[in-house]
Amino acid sequence: MNEHVRVALAQYMHDSDPVAVIAEARRAGADIVVFPESFSNGLASFDPTDPDARERWCKDAQTVGGEYVGMFRRAARQHGVHVVATFLEAAEPLPFNSALLIAPDGCTVLHHRKVYVCDFDFPECATAAGAGFAVGHIQTNAGPLAIGLMICMDREYPEAARALSRSVAEIALVPNCCDLATDPAVGDVRIAQMRGRAFENVMGIAVANYPRPRCDGHSFAVDATGKILVMAGEESGLVVATFDLSELRRMREEDAFRWRLDTRSELGSRVMS
Repeated sequence: MNEHVRVALAQYMHDSDPVAVIAEARRAGADIVVFPESFSNGLASFDPTDPDARERWCKDAQTVGGEYVGMFRRAARQHGVHVVATFLEAAEPLPFNSALLIAPDGCTVLHHRKVYVCDFDFPECATAAGAGFAVGHIQTNAGPLAIGLMICMDREYPEAARALSRSVAEIALVPNCCDLATDPAVGDVRIAQMRGRAFENVMGIAVANYPRPRCDGHSFAVDATGKILVMAGEESGLVVATFDLSELRRMREEDAFRWRLDTRSELGSRVMS
C-alpha cells in the first residue's frame, strides 16, 4: 500500500482563483491543499480609528455555509482532494480568523478558529479568539490520517502543537501570514521554531504562506525529526511536500516519551512548582 501523503502548499495571493489552485494541486498528486491565512481577504487591515472602515471590513466576513466556503467545497468534490480553506468568519460580537479542513465529499472534517490572536496588531485585535485545538481524522490513499490545524500565531505557542500531538495528531497544517525567513527582527527563527516543534512533538508540520509582496513566501514542511522536506522561494506558486506515514508513525511510537502525558511530566511540574 502507498504510505505517502502529499500536502500542497498554495503560496498565492488572496486574489488568485482558489478553484484553479485546487485543480493544480490535484494534478500535482496532492492529497491535501492548504491555503494561507484568511485567504478570503488576504488578512486585510483597516484604520481602527475609523468606524466606517471597521464596518466595511466586517462586511467582508464569510459564513461557513456561504458561497465563499461553498466554492472550496465544490472544488474539493470536483477534484477529489482535501482542502484547508481559510477566511474571516462572520460572528457576533467579533468575527473569527478561521480555517476549515474540507473532505473530498465537500463536508467539514475540522473547524478551527485561531486561538492565539495577535492583540498588538490590526486587524488581529478586531477578531475573537477560538476556544482550543482539535484533531480531525481523514482517509487518504495511504490510509487514515489524524490532522490538526494551527493558524499563524498559534504556532508561536508550544501549547498548541503539544495539545495537537497529545490528541494524536500526526500532521499539523498551518495557514500563515508573516515573514518566515527574512523578518527584519528575527530572521528565519520561525522556520527553526517549527523544526523544533516537530521534533519535540514527533509530528509533521506544513506551513502555507503568502508570496511577495504580501509576505516573504518560504512555505515549507518538516518531518517528525524537524528535517525540511520542501521549501518555496518568495514567488507565487505551489509546492508539494511528501510525508512518509510509516516512518512518521514508527518515530511517534519509538519517541512517544516526547508527546505522551505521563508521570514524568507530572513530576517535572511538581519539582518546578
